[in-house]
Amino acid sequence: MRMALEFDWSDQEKLVVPVQLRSESQVARALWEAAPFRSRVQLWGDEIYFTTPVTAPEEATVETVQEGMVAYWPPGRALCLFYGPTPISGPGEIRPASPVVPVGRCEVDPQELRKVPEGAQVLVRSESGN
Repeated sequence: MRMALEFDWSDQEKLVVPVQLRSESQVARALWEAAPFRSRVQLWGDEIYFTTPVTAPEEATVETVQEGMVAYWPPGRALCLFYGPTPISGPGEIRPASPVVPVGRCEVDPQELRKVPEGAQVLVRSESGN
């Protein structure tokens, strides 16, 4: 399963981020099925997050993530993209605000996400194919 996240913050500036979703994840499936939907970007350290219409089923969570990981944050019903440390990360780690469900990986250099400003609009759409 694949999704595309299209961040748009001006008439000339946008960034499309393809995401490969984990096929075994029920949360990833729920997000894929909920698309298309729009939201607004919020930033927390080197993390982009935005609310989704998905209330996800219980699934295994992790307390630290890798650069480029896409995860679902259950308390905020939010999708998170990590491109570096958050304000609570320790040395050599990326730590979300609370445990997250890994749902996929960005298929672009995660550092490209630094271009996306707070308040940018994001269009989440599912793509066919695997």
